[in-house]
Amino acid sequence: MDLHPRPQAIAATRLGRPRSGPQRLVGLVVRPPIRRYRCDRRVPRHDRALLPAAVVGGLVELSLAMASGEIVMKFLFLTSGRRTPSTRFRMLPLAERLNEAGHRCVVSHSFPEKYDYFPKLGFRPSQWLKRACRRVDLWRARWGRFDAVILERELFDNPTWDLETSLRTAARTLVLDIDDGVFLKFPEKFARLLELADLVVVGNRALAQWAEAAHPHVVIVPTCIDTETYRPRTLASEAPAIPARAVIGWIGTAGNVEYLRELAGPLRNLARLHDFEFQVIAGNPGVLAELPLSGVKVAFRTWNPATEATDILDFDIGVMPLTDDPWSRYKCGLKLLQYMAVGLPGVASPVGVNRDIIRHGENGFLAATAEQWETSLGELLTAPELRRRIGTEALATVRQHYSLQVQLPRWLEAVESSIARQADAPRHT
Repeated sequence: MDLHPRPQAIAATRLGRPRSGPQRLVGLVVRPPIRRYRCDRRVPRHDRALLPAAVVGGLVELSLAMASGEIVMKFLFLTSGRRTPSTRFRMLPLAERLNEAGHRCVVSHSFPEKYDYFPKLGFRPSQWLKRACRRVDLWRARWGRFDAVILERELFDNPTWDLETSLRTAARTLVLDIDDGVFLKFPEKFARLLELADLVVVGNRALAQWAEAAHPHVVIVPTCIDTETYRPRTLASEAPAIPARAVIGWIGTAGNVEYLRELAGPLRNLARLHDFEFQVIAGNPGVLAELPLSGVKVAFRTWNPATEATDILDFDIGVMPLTDDPWSRYKCGLKLLQYMAVGLPGVASPVGVNRDIIRHGENGFLAATAEQWETSLGELLTAPELRRRIGTEALATVRQHYSLQVQLPRWLEAVESSIARQADAPRHT
């Protein structure tokens, strides 16, 4: 699939739908007899290092189409905040690649970030500021002539949905993106958001089952890894000699460090038998103080979004422990995919999407009990060749199914179809 839309499907959404009169077809380009839509004639930049050959071929076709006045799409992304994982891995990479393909994307982050506030300003004034900034986004959505507005989860982390209702009337096409069990916190609100959306994009099968119960147009686009950013040590010159001390690693937010309690016992037992280091990459070193890891060599590294893709290259094994609860069952397996994208073997709890990502013993290991964690980690600690074999299969899994380069055309096709449906539907008021 190429990365530009069929003009027949999109033309009707541009500044009013052509109502009558003959149309002249020139190749794939629909030319209505009235000039009521815009054409963006910018020629995109092609980067063969970023996109596979099939997609590059589509972009070459896109350049020719744009030069002749064919239509390019314009998107508004409303995100949770620049540092929020769902924004960094689901929204920003899409916007960047779409811009490179010649589309026009505007990204508006929550300010302050959705799940944060300015301490010096205070909590309530920070919320007022968020609402004021989002009202600007409502104005932008109404008058910016966007083909689609992509809403990441919701506008505010609270039970209200009044501004989302206003966004519905402002947007030509509203796409709701859900990558976590956020609806468990505010079920009534998200039931309403499903009604407002034209298309629901979800990150895994569990989320799809929830959304499909209330919405006819649901598509699964997993949380993806940009394989141009996450690169394995493929050259001998890049790979250090196998160290005497292997490194088991975990990366995540400070709030998720609590999941490491599942590993405390197995790590303590393994530390009596093997010489290894347990490395944690997170935002706050203080969160490790309450973990019962006595006897385990623990190293902490402050999380940095600019270097996280290279920081995890210091790991030999990646871990993703989870508790089996409703919230965990809706997670999208991001940290597991991060490990796999750089060729690391991962060991994860068999909860939610982890069971879809991992083929036990082939591209990773699933561990449900303390004994299974000890066995899987023990095998990997003592067998460098096993780590390499599992890591190679893990990398292939990400490149084939969970890479941005593979999933971007699927996302765009789904959004294009939604825009086409709205061209024939009555406008929301």
